[in-house]
Amino acid sequence: MRRLPVYLLLDTSGSMRGEPIESVRAGLRAMVDSLRQDPLALDSVHLSIITFYAYVKVLVPLTPVEQFLVPELVPPDSGPTHLGRALKDVCRQVDREVQKSNASVKGDWRPILFIMTDGAASDKQAFEEAIEEVRRRKFGVVIACAAGAKAKPDELRRLTDRVYTLETMDSTSFESLFRWVSSSIEVNSSSIGVTSEVILPPPPVDVNPVL
Repeated sequence: MRRLPVYLLLDTSGSMRGEPIESVRAGLRAMVDSLRQDPLALDSVHLSIITFYAYVKVLVPLTPVEQFLVPELVPPDSGPTHLGRALKDVCRQVDREVQKSNASVKGDWRPILFIMTDGAASDKQAFEEAIEEVRRRKFGVVIACAAGAKAKPDELRRLTDRVYTLETMDSTSFESLFRWVSSSIEVNSSSIGVTSEVILPPPPVDVNPVL
């Protein structure tokens, strides 16, 4: 079975401490529970979680959804938000983990990248360089969420045209966000091989597209 790789790149900088990070973890659990109810997702979806603040950590390498365990997310007290470095690390993980097609084997489907941040990239030069690296990997879709009042959706628009904002950072909002991410994954797991067009379901009221 060809895999549908899904990379979740999550901001765990100091501003996410407390309710926001606990809400993210609850949202991830709801997402995984939903994917496990979908037979097509169970057959194809593999998830990875990469977190970033001053450091980038691959908390979960690409793992079948049925074996996936939501990890602990522990933000530091403070520090920078190295989104550029994180994007570069995602590209390296894709190069290592995603199987390419060759003469004898059909490779994985084009990966999905989901980014969530509540701030702006502290490493501006690395972010500029990472934009081109992400484009060269030809992801099936890159979805970015700017969460909270301090996030910079215009910065994320330079990376992808699929940018959404989350005005509040409580458990209800994050659960809505990750349930929508789950629905997006499920829709694409059911349509792979049928259409090359990436389909995203309408977002919930908490999740606003940046036009």
